[in-house]
Amino acid sequence: MTSIESKNPETLFDPTPFAFSHATSSVGNGKYVFISGQSGGEDLHHNLSEDFRQQVQFALKNLETVLKEYHLKPDDVLKITVLIVDHDQEKLKIWTEEMHKVWKNNKFPASTLIPVPKLALDGMMIEVDAIAFMPL
Repeated sequence: MTSIESKNPETLFDPTPFAFSHATSSVGNGKYVFISGQSGGEDLHHNLSEDFRQQVQFALKNLETVLKEYHLKPDDVLKITVLIVDHDQEKLKIWTEEMHKVWKNNKFPASTLIPVPKLALDGMMIEVDAIAFMPL
């Protein structure tokens, strides 16, 4: 049996209110799935809302869509990297709220958030990549 374990050492601050864990690991037979950065683009035309929250919701939905291709769920994600254009505390608050909606059990992946001035396409405000673990 394979399991994913989150670790939050008691000598470090509790990161769960901020929707991440200090570390995650996997034990058992399986393989890693590396997921490219998912934007907040909607539908096959990759329409981008001008609303940051809506882009966050679609970036997470797009991530879940890729995970489903491997029969995985957000709980199978070990690590995410989040790129946010013109990051500020309000955007962090929105990101955190939306993460809590997806990871309802509060077992968050390890996470790095990187503020950036621009992403690949005009209008992109967020991009999220992930590393998941798929049991064999």
